[in-house]
Amino acid sequence: MSKKVKLSILLILTSILLYSCATTQPVGDCLTGNRAGFFHGLLHGFITPVSFIVSLFKDDVAIYAVNNSGGFYDLGFLLGSGGWGFWAGKGSKKR
Repeated sequence: MSKKVKLSILLILTSILLYSCATTQPVGDCLTGNRAGFFHGLLHGFITPVSFIVSLFKDDVAIYAVNNSGGFYDLGFLLGSGGWGFWAGKGSKKR
């Protein structure tokens, strides 16, 4: 099996895993109840690309929890979404 095929399979499986992490909680329900903290922000930041694509087609999906704990949620979201730039930069180095 070639390296490209293995990478494609890995990307597909990762996409399925990340999509399964995206919750289907209606946006209105996010305004009440428990507040999202640091670890929720980290998870939401990590699944941002998947959540964004889904939010283009479904109005009840958001990429950011409005009912959050403030700075710690924002820090987690920033760290989670910043990981995508880190991994993209690792692949661009010349060997």
